[in-house]
Amino acid sequence: FSCEWAAAHFRFHPPHSHLAYALQAGKGGTRAILAAVQARIITYLLFTRETECTHLERLCQLGCGEQGQALAMALAETLWAAGGGGRAVVCLVTAPLTTKPREGYRANSFTERIQLFEFSEKAAAQEFISDHINCFKSEGSHGVILFLYSLLFSRTLER
Repeated sequence: FSCEWAAAHFRFHPPHSHLAYALQAGKGGTRAILAAVQARIITYLLFTRETECTHLERLCQLGCGEQGQALAMALAETLWAAGGGGRAVVCLVTAPLTTKPREGYRANSFTERIQLFEFSEKAAAQEFISDHINCFKSEGSHGVILFLYSLLFSRTLER
């Protein structure tokens, strides 16, 4: 992955601003993934989330916690759809390993530390992602790469 991919994570505009609902997108190939997740975030905020605000106010009156919840729901919905409505796989990074890479393989100290968590219930996947949302939105978390891996494993390599 390029430096742009390695640095990419899910980052919102400041809470309670006129763009509080929007993800910030840098340059590079991560924009397509961010756009797909952004569409799910807007759908959740406008049509799913229960609030007393009008439709347009729903988008701008988000606090930090609500941003995280919207992101968690969008990621879970996307993974569940990728899994055909029957499964979702979430990839997270574990502690550093001290193993030597195999011949012909260049270690990047990231991919070899990924751990898979598989869910057969949508609600359980949503709760797990919500509990670990900082793994996708914190700086240095490789959040977009983790989500891409999660999509691939949810969809399965055969499909």
